[in-house]
Amino acid sequence: MSQDRKKRVKTGEKAKQQEARQSSCGAASRASCCKVEALVSIDERGQMILPKEIRDRANIRAGDKLAVTSMEKDGKMCCILLTKAEDLSGMVVTVLGPVVKDMT
Repeated sequence: MSQDRKKRVKTGEKAKQQEARQSSCGAASRASCCKVEALVSIDERGQMILPKEIRDRANIRAGDKLAVTSMEKDGKMCCILLTKAEDLSGMVVTVLGPVVKDMT
């Protein structure tokens, strides 16, 4: 592959990564986008209701799949994050893409 072609491919990859970062609330922008949106209660069956305003803003509809991600601190779960399953792959690429690239 010519140097010019390699440069164009590399530039295209960087553009895709930047687009993924800008289109999601991923790790690169997490500090500036996270805030407490609501307090919810868990009922005796372990269920909770995600407030309608949040569902509407996040475009979450009945039947949508949400990935549950947790974080630990000092051996205890401290944070639970809900991510629409359809958005999860973009976030994985944003976070892991540079790591995989460094490995190759």
